[in-house]
Amino acid sequence: MPEALSPEQIHASLRDLPGWTFENGAIRLEREFGSYSEGVLFANGAAALAEAMDHHPDLTIGYRRVVVSLSTHSAGGVTELDLEFARRLTALGR
Repeated sequence: MPEALSPEQIHASLRDLPGWTFENGAIRLEREFGSYSEGVLFANGAAALAEAMDHHPDLTIGYRRVVVSLSTHSAGGVTELDLEFARRLTALGR
């Protein structure tokens, strides 16, 4: 089972992940889009990545906004798996 990272480790890793923050025990990305459908396309990409990694974030889809929240519930916090998901999702969004 992956181990939860310390807040210091998480903050250090987020320096290379623009837009991601650490709050309430999870890493979080909030993205704005030009249209609702663009946000849904992004969320669909996140869902495909989640299935491929067998690691599922909380996704909130709003009007022109998508929020991604990641933590590993079995570890009780953010793990390297969450950070890897964030890296891959960030690369997809470019």
